[in-house]
Amino acid sequence: METTAWKPQARQAAFQARSEYEVLYGGAAGGGKTDAMLTEALRQIHIPHYKGIIFRKTFPQTRELVSRSRYLYKKASPKAKYNSTEHTWTFPSGATITFGNMQHVKDLEKYQGQAFDFVGFDELEHFTWDEYSYMFSRNRPTGKGTIAYIRATANPGGIGHAWIKDRFITAAPPETRIVEKTEVTTPEGEVITVEKDRTFIPATVFDNKALLENDPGYIGSLAMLPEAQRQALLYGNWDSFGGQVFREWVNDPEHYEDRKWTHVIEPFEIPAYWNIWRGYDFGYAKPFSVGWYTADPNGKIYRIREYYGCTGEPNKGLEIDPAKQAANIKAIEEEDPNIRGHKIIGIADPSIWDTSRGESIADIMCKHPNYIQFMPGENNRLAGKMQYHYRFAFDESGEPMFQIFNTCKHFIRTIPSLVYDESNVEDIDTNTEDHIYDECRYVLMANPISPRKHFEKPKDYDDPLDQRQNVTRFYNF
Repeated sequence: METTAWKPQARQAAFQARSEYEVLYGGAAGGGKTDAMLTEALRQIHIPHYKGIIFRKTFPQTRELVSRSRYLYKKASPKAKYNSTEHTWTFPSGATITFGNMQHVKDLEKYQGQAFDFVGFDELEHFTWDEYSYMFSRNRPTGKGTIAYIRATANPGGIGHAWIKDRFITAAPPETRIVEKTEVTTPEGEVITVEKDRTFIPATVFDNKALLENDPGYIGSLAMLPEAQRQALLYGNWDSFGGQVFREWVNDPEHYEDRKWTHVIEPFEIPAYWNIWRGYDFGYAKPFSVGWYTADPNGKIYRIREYYGCTGEPNKGLEIDPAKQAANIKAIEEEDPNIRGHKIIGIADPSIWDTSRGESIADIMCKHPNYIQFMPGENNRLAGKMQYHYRFAFDESGEPMFQIFNTCKHFIRTIPSLVYDESNVEDIDTNTEDHIYDECRYVLMANPISPRKHFEKPKDYDDPLDQRQNVTRFYNF
């Protein structure tokens, strides 16, 4: 009697049925992501020149893929052979599937000059945008009859959280085809429009009936996690995840107008007698960041405007020189009615006064006619991070000491996605998009406040997995 080695469940089948160039699957623990990825890579193994590759961040992490593939691939193709030295499966047709890793930047060099019909990333949240996007250049048909495409799985969190969320989660509702058009000019001057598409297929443990039948207690295990991890891994909540630095962060449009229990608010007119602080973090190949802030008579700080030098690709700078940046800053300050006419105090990364490679950035920016001046910011990283915590804390009435105009899109995008450094657990991971974080940190350190108790807004718990009573929790940082 013939038996089926593996059959996709509903969400896995939905993932494997998509035709987009990029598809992200998962978003929570227990959705059957690894099986879906491994079996998807088998789709073209009947073609002799087919080459597939599936990445995990480090080589030890690939062992889980290898272990599961020994069952799935042998069932699918009993004569397939695995080479543990090359980390590659070879199928009777000659097709191959390799397990790769990108632990270090230099690991990209291993894939230069190679081509893969199928590129998979398991646990994409551990990869940077540069690592992921580099494989676009390696993803092409290796011969006649193959189709080149990319698949990935992910949970909320990790160093890749921000760019994954931007690219797949907030870009469109789940299972919506997102089309990205790019114009390319040929050497002959012809302009060609090329299209690539992508989508996100969500799945949680509730979609994995086989797992729940085998281990009914797994939901309980996820429900026992700390709140941030629980929301991420049980429900696939991309606004809450383990490793998140600023767990206090709340962006609640329902409270934009009353300014309670939210860090994001509607803009308002700044009184003429309030000072303005201008924070600055220089960047060229990486984004530069300029933020304008004000403070009310009670010392609450508001971020009222931003100028972020990003191309639109994650962590890619506009490559604008300091003089041009200064001219653009000056123009904004002369045109913005909420800034124009106010006393402006500039605070910047102390490194812009470095003269070891010639004229400093600070000197360039203060030359006529731009005349943009700064004072060096206090660069104590831990103290600066704590100022964020103190100011993000809500009091009993829902009042924080730092709020952001909802027009500051890049602050709202990057700050909640910051994660801790694995080797320096008290600091953020500086490989993330931290330019706004640094620029703002200098302003907060110029206006320090004492530690505050943090209160959480009372909730009406309608979660059947959460038996806690309605509570207001508070703690000291």
